[in-house]
Amino acid sequence: MRRWLLLQIPLAVVLLGLGFGGGLVWTRLAVPAVTPTVVPTATPTMEPSSTPTATPTPSWTPTPSQTPTVTDTPTPSLTPSITPTPSRTPTPSRTPTITPTPTYSPPQAHVLEQSNCRYGPGAAYLYEWGLYPKDRVEIYGRNDQGTWAYVDPWTYGGRCWVKASLLDVFRGDLLDAPIFYGRLPFSELYKPPTNVGATRDGNRVSITWTPVWMTEDDDRGYLLETWVCKDKQLIFTPIHVNAPPAYVDDEPGCLQPSSGRLYTAEKHGYTQWVKIPWPTFPGATPTP
Repeated sequence: MRRWLLLQIPLAVVLLGLGFGGGLVWTRLAVPAVTPTVVPTATPTMEPSSTPTATPTPSWTPTPSQTPTVTDTPTPSLTPSITPTPSRTPTPSRTPTITPTPTYSPPQAHVLEQSNCRYGPGAAYLYEWGLYPKDRVEIYGRNDQGTWAYVDPWTYGGRCWVKASLLDVFRGDLLDAPIFYGRLPFSELYKPPTNVGATRDGNRVSITWTPVWMTEDDDRGYLLETWVCKDKQLIFTPIHVNAPPAYVDDEPGCLQPSSGRLYTAEKHGYTQWVKIPWPTFPGATPTP
C-alpha cells in the first residue's frame, strides 16, 4: 500500500510538470496571437508622432512672409518726389523781371540862380532847401505842365521841387522825366480846418473855413490843392493863404469835375487834408 502511494507521488509530480509546461506552451502559443495586434498598434503610433515633428519644418515657410518687407521697395517712390527739384527751373522765369528794369538815366541840370527848393510843385508849398547858382541836380519827376521839376540836388541829402525856369538842363530833357506827386510832410501839432464850405459866383469860387489857432512861430497859414478847369483842361493849382477866405477861378467846359482839399500848414509840415465841397455851375448836371 505504501509502495503504491510512493509510485503515485512521482506520477503526480510528472503530471503537474506536464500541466505546468503545457500551460507555458499554451501561453506561448496564445501570446503570438496577441503580439501581432500589439506590433501594429505600436508602429502606427510611432509613425504619426514622427510625421508631425517633420511638419514644423514647413512652419518656417513664414520666412517668405519676409518678402513683404521687400515690398518696402516702393521707397523708390521717393525718387519721384525729388523730381520737383526740376520745378526750380522756373527760376529763369525771374530773369524777365530783371529785364523790365531799364537803368533810368535822369536828366541833369545846373541851377541858374538862387532858388527855393520846396515840398511840392509850386510856390504855395513850404520851403525845404536852398539852391545856388551852378549847383548840379538830377531830375526825377515833374508836374503835368512841366513847370516844376522834382530834383535830387548834389548838395542835399533829399529831393525837393524847384521851378523849371530856374534850371539849365544840359543832359536829357525835362519832359523825359515822369509826372510825379509825392506826399507832404505830416504834422500832428495842430488840427485840420473845420466848417469848410465853398460858394460860386460865376467862374469865381470862394472857400471858407474856421481858422485854426497856432503859435506865431509855427503859423504858416493854409494850403489849398485844387483841380480847376482852365481852357477846357483840368489844371492842378496849389494856393497858399494866411487866413480864410480863399478864391480860385474855375471855368466850365471840362469833362471831369473840379475839386479841392484844404490843409493847415505849420513850419513842421501839414495836417490831414479836408475835402472842399466844390460847387457846380448853375444848370450843370451833377456827376455820378
